[in-house]
Amino acid sequence: MLWNSSSIRGFAIHASDGDLGAVTDILFEDSNWTARWLEVDTGNWLPGRKVLIPCSALNAVDRSLGRLSVNLTRQQVKDSPESDTHKTVSRQHEVNIYEFYGLGPYWGGGLYPLSNAIAVPFQAPLPPDMQTKGKVTHPRSHEDPHLRSVESVIGYHIHATDGEIGHAADFLIDDETWVIRYIKVDTRNWWPGRQVLLSPQLVKKISWSERLIHVTVDRQKVKDSPEYQDQMTVDGAYDEKMRTYYSSSYLGMM
Repeated sequence: MLWNSSSIRGFAIHASDGDLGAVTDILFEDSNWTARWLEVDTGNWLPGRKVLIPCSALNAVDRSLGRLSVNLTRQQVKDSPESDTHKTVSRQHEVNIYEFYGLGPYWGGGLYPLSNAIAVPFQAPLPPDMQTKGKVTHPRSHEDPHLRSVESVIGYHIHATDGEIGHAADFLIDDETWVIRYIKVDTRNWWPGRQVLLSPQLVKKISWSERLIHVTVDRQKVKDSPEYQDQMTVDGAYDEKMRTYYSSSYLGMM
């Protein structure tokens, strides 16, 4: 099932022995559009600190209560490596956190479940029509290897091959694999009253310095795409519509 990334922010996080805080952001891997970390504000329990929780540590999701559960203790989280959430997350810092929790890193492949926790594929595959192949290009360094903040990318302008079509308003995330399946685009300045969905497969490149996302289709293609409204259920039938409609665009990028 897909849910809006914005709806996850604010969800309470529960450890095995009490509250941890609330989700303030999601960090995703920009090479394959998969969420890897939850940024959690620990509030009054651990004042002045935010922590990173691996998405793989999730044990249960309760949408009705707005709650996520992890198979970790409060003491474990308290003793975990300090994270400066105002800076980019280095690969070494990720390694430190995974080692502290006794988890295998997602870039190693395979399943690395906690005791009694759900097993999550760290290299969660996109559907065949939505797999990305290195289309996100940007300078890399030891300080900024691959992670991006959902909160910061929302608002980026989306450019078709022949002009702007709107801005990223939200992301639709698969609640089982944590793959970002669609970018929700607000077209109000170009096409008032309409929102559209675009697959990350259509992303040609992202200019982080200019806050721009470039896609491989033109404005008319986007305008004629399958209708989307917030109350709609995005299921397998909708995916098939999108796959069929954009098939030539996908094929042209393979």
